[in-house]
Order: sequence, then C-alpha cells, then structure tokens
Amino acid sequence: MTLRECYEKLQADYDGTLGRLCSEKLVEKFTLKFLADDSYALLEESMAAGNYNEAFRAAHTLKGVSLNLGFTKLFEVSDELTEALRAGEKPENDTLLGKVEEEYQRTVDVIQELQNG
Repeated sequence: MTLRECYEKLQADYDGTLGRLCSEKLVEKFTLKFLADDSYALLEESMAAGNYNEAFRAAHTLKGVSLNLGFTKLFEVSDELTEALRAGEKPENDTLLGKVEEEYQRTVDVIQELQNG
C-alpha cells in the first residue's frame, strides 16, 4: 500500500497534509508516528476514571494531531467529543467515545497496513 492509498482508504486529506508538511517522507514519518501517540489511551483512561478535565485535554490533543495529519474522519469525531467535554463534565451523549474508538481503531489498522507493506 502506498501512502496515498493509505490516505484514500482513510478518506483523509493527503494533498492538504502534503502541502503542510512539504514532503511525502515527512507525511509518512508522522503518519507512522501516530501509532505511538498516547492521546487515545489517555482519553480512554480518563473517561473510565471520570476525570473529564483530563479526558478533554486528551480528546483535544487527539483532535489536533488528527487535523495536522489530515485524518478528517478521526478529527470530526474527536472534535465532537472535545466539545462535549469542554465543560469538564460527563458528555450527555454516551455514544461519542464509541465513535472515537471506532474511527481511531480503523485509522490504526490502516496505518499498520501501510507499515507492514
């Protein structure tokens, strides 16, 4: 799988990301580094512990990383969760974390496909 194919499979913004990072090597480097980002793990832990301020911070970080890498679908769901957590309270919509989890896992799976050639 090529990097462009990876982005197409994710319905992500390859051209925009390439424009920001100016080199396919950098796009690939940071796409693969996404696998080591701990924002999602921190989000899950914080939500489970009821620490909604920390969950907000983790969701906001995940949203920013997703935006910078052009992961449009992950950005959209993490943005929705970020806004629901902004007040530091449990979100009224219980499905938001599940949406983020589903899109996060899909993103990781596709990036691992890229990584494994």
